[in-house]
Amino acid sequence: MPYSAEISRANPTCFLFLIDQSESMNEPIGGGEVPMQKAEAVSDAVNRLLSELSIKCAKEDGVRDYFHVGVIGYGAKVGPIFDGALTGRDLVPLSEVAAQPARIEQRPRASTRGGTALAVKVPTWFSPVAFGDTPMCAALDLAHDVVGRWLAQHPGAFPPIVLNITDGESTDGNPSSAAESLRALTSTDGNVLLFNLHVSSDQSDPVVFPSMEGTLADDYARLLYRMSSPLPDDMRTAARRHGLTPADGAHGFAFNADISSIVQFLDVGTQVMDLR
Repeated sequence: MPYSAEISRANPTCFLFLIDQSESMNEPIGGGEVPMQKAEAVSDAVNRLLSELSIKCAKEDGVRDYFHVGVIGYGAKVGPIFDGALTGRDLVPLSEVAAQPARIEQRPRASTRGGTALAVKVPTWFSPVAFGDTPMCAALDLAHDVVGRWLAQHPGAFPPIVLNITDGESTDGNPSSAAESLRALTSTDGNVLLFNLHVSSDQSDPVVFPSMEGTLADDYARLLYRMSSPLPDDMRTAARRHGLTPADGAHGFAFNADISSIVQFLDVGTQVMDLR
């Protein structure tokens, strides 16, 4: 069965995030209690996920390299966006990511004690940016190069997962061919998984993990749906734990996502089983 390879330090998998950094990401995201820019909401969610992955893979002997992770931004320029010691690197073993956050930020907690706001220390690896156009084709082409090189060294891995987070249409051409080429890359366990998350200022309900493009509102949503891989069985199970009900054939796609939908989507989209 595809998407069933054991994930271990000897046979890791990888997550590659593609983050739209175009000017429109300065706009507020829909659905949040506190106003927040889309760029800030996405940065917070992905940085939090990197921290949670580090904690999940921490054992007595340190953080184990079950995953290699990378973050590519696309806006005024296209390329890796890790800050600090990891600047310029694409896919990095998780133990190195955990050991080298760019900074530790103090964030307020929702709860208070004795009238005094409590703070929590949060590691961050990159900052929100919103400037320029939306060169999605270039980002997908770079992902193809990065993932292709990684697969050459890990041919038996659980297939890499690429998560593209965007708020608008590509400005450098139709991304369908680039997406198809990326999804065509394979390990012995199956094709690369490409998931697309559309974030929005719209207050309408998000559409998460649809199984038919005919239910989507416009051509752009249908394009992103077709660009997205079907969810493997284990990820559909993970989605149900979030109270979602993805049908057979559901795609790894969300449209008009708000803050809570981003967090849900990232958790499901990075859900892999059989860690050893």
